[in-house]
Amino acid sequence: MILMEQMVMVLVFALAAALCLQAFVKSDSMSKESERRDRALLQAQSVMETVRHCGGDMNAAAELLGAQYPGEDKLMIDYDADWNLAGGTMRYTLGAVRLQSGVNGLGMAEIWIRDELEDRELLRMDVSWQEPLASEVDDGTAG
Repeated sequence: MILMEQMVMVLVFALAAALCLQAFVKSDSMSKESERRDRALLQAQSVMETVRHCGGDMNAAAELLGAQYPGEDKLMIDYDADWNLAGGTMRYTLGAVRLQSGVNGLGMAEIWIRDELEDRELLRMDVSWQEPLASEVDDGTAG
């Protein structure tokens, strides 16, 4: 009888240990996912600040950022697993596309980042910024 009670206690402790181990594994997975998403947001912010600095000119922004695929109204950047510009193996792809806002003086773009290894999107967001109106731009003739 005592041996049976001890076996039941060992079984209970084994089940508790299995649940704790599963919780730790899930916690580690969630932590890594959160880190990837945070890095993706930082990269997206950096790209948007560069696009805004270039006045929405995607070609100029692509040149500053080292984008592999610049275009008239879009750019794409490939990153490796450590979020460095991919020279070989690519893990993440960031894309930015200029959108028409329909409002004078308002620039807009959509940014997305994909995890190519896991074949899923990490984030997608629209961003906007204020652009100088033609009447506010100093053409250098004022003296």
